[in-house]
Amino acid sequence: MATEYASPYNVADAASHRIRIPPHPRMSSLDYSRIAHQLGRLVAVPSVSSHDPRLDCSNRGVAELIAIWLEELGFRVEWVPVQRGIDKVDVVATLGYGEPGLVLSGHTDTVPCDEHGWDSDPFRLTERDGRLVGLGAADMKAFFPLVLESLQGLNPDRLRRSLVVCATADEESSMAGVKALQSAVDLRGARALIGEPTGLRPIRAHKGVMMEVIRIFGRSGHASDPASGRSALEGMNRVITALLAWREELQRRFRDEAFAVQVPTMNLGHVHGGESANKICAECELHVDLRILSAMQADDIRAEMREVVGAALRDTGLTAEVEPLFEGVPPLDTDPRAEVVQVAEALTGKIAGSVAFGTEGPYLQQMGLETIVLGAGDIARAHQPNEYVPVAHFEPMVKVLKGMIEHFCLR
Repeated sequence: MATEYASPYNVADAASHRIRIPPHPRMSSLDYSRIAHQLGRLVAVPSVSSHDPRLDCSNRGVAELIAIWLEELGFRVEWVPVQRGIDKVDVVATLGYGEPGLVLSGHTDTVPCDEHGWDSDPFRLTERDGRLVGLGAADMKAFFPLVLESLQGLNPDRLRRSLVVCATADEESSMAGVKALQSAVDLRGARALIGEPTGLRPIRAHKGVMMEVIRIFGRSGHASDPASGRSALEGMNRVITALLAWREELQRRFRDEAFAVQVPTMNLGHVHGGESANKICAECELHVDLRILSAMQADDIRAEMREVVGAALRDTGLTAEVEPLFEGVPPLDTDPRAEVVQVAEALTGKIAGSVAFGTEGPYLQQMGLETIVLGAGDIARAHQPNEYVPVAHFEPMVKVLKGMIEHFCLR
C-alpha cells in the first residue's frame, strides 16, 4: 500500500510540524522520516515555471520552507528578487564566514504537469516500492532535504571557508533565477555542485540549448490560380530541405567524443502554416531545437541559420525572419582536471561524464565557479507522470555532500 507523507501547505507550521514514519531499514544512518517529511512539504507547494502565463506561478512558498530550515541550522539568509512579472525569488543562505568554499545549488521550480497521467496526486508525496513519487521529487526538490541531512551535526565553528546554499527560480523556463544571482552575489573562487538528477554520476559537461523560430511570409491567393499568390508553405519546404543539409554539414564540422551523441543535433519540432486547402498559404512557422557543443557559439550558429534560410528563399519573392524562442542555455564544459571534478570522482568512484540536457552550470561558471552536476534520481524520470526519486540514492548522495563540504569548507 502506498504511504503518503505530505500535509496541506502552511509556511508558519513548517518548522514545527513533523510526520512520524518508522525508520527505513536501509537508512539507519539517516533520518529517513525527516527527509521524507521535508520533501513532502516541498512537493505539496506548487512552483511551476512556464513561458505560458496561464501555468506560471510563484516559487516563494518553496523558497520560504527552504529558508526556514536553513535558518534553523544557523544559516544567514539573503533574498534575491527575480524580475519576471510574478513573485519569484532566489534564496542565498550562508554558513560561516570568509571566502566561499562550496556552493550547493538547486532550482525550486518544476515543469507543468497533467494530473490525468499520474497514478497518484502529483502534489502529495507517495512511497511506492522504495520510490518517493511526486512532481519535482527528482527534478529537483529532493536535493534540498538531502543537503539539510548532510548538515546535521556540523559545527559551524569548524568551517574554514563558508558554505553557501542557493535555491533558484525559473530554471525550467527562463533561467531568470540564476541570472539574477550573477548581479546580486559574489561567489568567485568557490566550487559549485548542482544537484540535478544524474543517477549519482558526476557530470562535467553538457550541450548548449537553442530554440529558434523561422517565419516565412508570402501572399495569399485562390488555390485555382497559383500566380495569384506566393506560397509560404512551399517556401518552408525549401527551407527544411536546406536545414537538413546544413545539419549534416554541422555534424561533419563539430564532434565531441565525451558525449553519447557526439555531434550537434537539430530537431524540427513544430510547423504550422495556412488556413485551408483551397487558399495559398501566406505565412508558415517552424520551431527548431538545436543542441550545440562547447566549440560552437550560439550567435554564430544563428547567423549561419539566417544565411541558410535566406539562400533557400532566394528569387522566390518570399521573406523570412529567424528569432530565438528563448535566450538559450550555453554549453557547460568543466576541465576534467578541475579540483571539483576530481573530488566528485573520488567520492562517487565514477568518472565524470556528459549529458544532453541543460543546467544552470554555465551561468555559475560565468561567475567564476568550478562547477559539477551531481544528484540523486534519474533525469529520465523527470518531466513525466509518476516522477520519482529512489530512496536507495539518499545515503550515497548524503555521503557525497558531506565529503564535498569536508574537502572544500573544513580543510
